[in-house]
Parts: sequence; structure tokens; C-alpha cells
Amino acid sequence: MEFPPARPDVVRAISQRWLLKFWRGHLGQHRVPCWQSVAADNLKPLSANLSLLDLAEAEEAEEKRFLIRFHGSAIAQIYGSSDCRGKFLDEVLPPADCASALKAYHRAVECGCPIYTIHDVSDRQGRIVHYERLMLPFARDGQTVDRVLASFELVCEDGGFDSTALLTSQAAPPVLKLAATIEPASLA
Repeated sequence: MEFPPARPDVVRAISQRWLLKFWRGHLGQHRVPCWQSVAADNLKPLSANLSLLDLAEAEEAEEKRFLIRFHGSAIAQIYGSSDCRGKFLDEVLPPADCASALKAYHRAVECGCPIYTIHDVSDRQGRIVHYERLMLPFARDGQTVDRVLASFELVCEDGGFDSTALLTSQAAPPVLKLAATIEPASLA
């Protein structure tokens, strides 16, 4: 999966566009915004659709793993789990989609830029749901990414859809529609 550069207007959801501006506003002179400078209360209105993950060194594995520190209620519903805190992301993701889903998180860590993806999935009634994900990297030192804030938006052109266990009940892996790197300079 490639993540070509894209302008921030590729992001469709208003809340995710706000998060891009929020991320850029905390960038300052750093390569990556410092998480310590973020006032968590500013994120409270969006918390149902947010997930906060810490980068953890993997034991006996080449890739780093993502430890879930916070999982909003809407995200818990689409994964069919009431509480994912303390679990690794690769333990929560459906096996058929795990490698593909993790690539976007790893890309955010590698480049220190926001990553945006859109996948199509089907709900239990067969309605197509656009699964939009924005990953924002953060760092304690302003340089080395050690945390990712992920925002999830689900959109169905038919209006309503069944989000219960949406991402874990798929018969086939989600269909990638867009993968992009949002360059910080384009957010100015």
C-alpha cells in the first residue's frame, strides 16, 4: 500500500479536518506535535470516534506494536468490543485485515505526518459503508513518534447503517479506496 502526498481537502469529514488543524496548531517548531501540549478536554466532543495508541517495542518481532490506551464508544461498537484498552491493536483487528490496517499506522510513525485512508465495507444488510480513518502522530520529544491518535468516521450514502461489529463481521477484507499522506506544509 502506497501513501502518496495529498492536500488536506482530501479529508471529507468536518471533524477530521478540524483534527488536522488541531494537529498542525500543536506542531510549533517540532517535527511532530508533543502530546503533553494537548489539552484532552479539547478532544472530548470527538472522543466517541477516537482511539489513542502508544507505540510499544514488540517482543521477538521486527515490527513495533500499538497498545490501545483509549478506544471511544463508537470504535468499540464497530469492533464489537466494549473495552479494548490495554490490548494491542493487532489483537483487536480482524486477521484478514490486520496487515493492511497496520500499514497506515506504521506509515504515520515512519513519516511523522497525518495519514488518511478510506475503505469500503458492508454492513449486515449489505449496505456499503465508507470507513474513513485519520491517523495523527505525536511524540514526547517532538521528534520521534511514540503515540498515534486515530479518528474514525463511517459514512453510508443510504443514510443509516448497522455499525455493530462492522469491522469484525466482514466476509472479505475492506476495499481500499484512498490512502494518502497529508504533508504538514500543506496544512498551513
